[in-house]
Amino acid sequence: MDLTKDLELYIEQNSEDEPEILAQLRRETYQKTTQPHMISGYLQGRILSIISKIINPNLIVEVGTFTGYSTLCLAEGLNKNGKIITIDKNLETSYIPEKYFRQSQFSNLINYKIGEAIEILPNIEDGIDLVFLDADKESYSDYINILLPKLKKGGIVLADNILWKGKVVGDAKDKKTEAIRKFNKMIKLNDSVEVVILPIRDGISIIRKK
Repeated sequence: MDLTKDLELYIEQNSEDEPEILAQLRRETYQKTTQPHMISGYLQGRILSIISKIINPNLIVEVGTFTGYSTLCLAEGLNKNGKIITIDKNLETSYIPEKYFRQSQFSNLINYKIGEAIEILPNIEDGIDLVFLDADKESYSDYINILLPKLKKGGIVLADNILWKGKVVGDAKDKKTEAIRKFNKMIKLNDSVEVVILPIRDGISIIRKK
């Protein structure tokens, strides 16, 4: 169902509090970026945090850092000796995540890489516990083909924007919509994983490697 503002507020009031550093980061994202809606935000951020805490990963890989909100949420669940590798190609906004990563308690656990994910991902070691995909939709299928062999058995991939504003069930023929449809179908037909799509915000797939 569509959430009203009152219902969204009720959910926030009855869910885990957002850490103050994330509230500050969210405000700065809306003040200083041209597409602040790209931030994970409160509800999705708390979901990323609690999934990460359940897994307690040693290695997280995030494709699509933006201003670093989701990175810090995912880092909350890291094993004390773990690390998160987060990748983004946008130099223009990189000063924001760099600032908040330095301020956070997870500064020593975050490896922030600026560049093309398709070139960086093949060099990441095997044994990934958790992946968060939130980058260019046209490359989702390419990213997952690189990452799945590196994912541990029982490892989890979270893929964002998987319903793409509802256009996946319409007649839209644009490249991004077609890419998301292709990705969803490919995952569904892949016998090495199991998947469920949650209708949260723009849709999140939870993909588990068998």
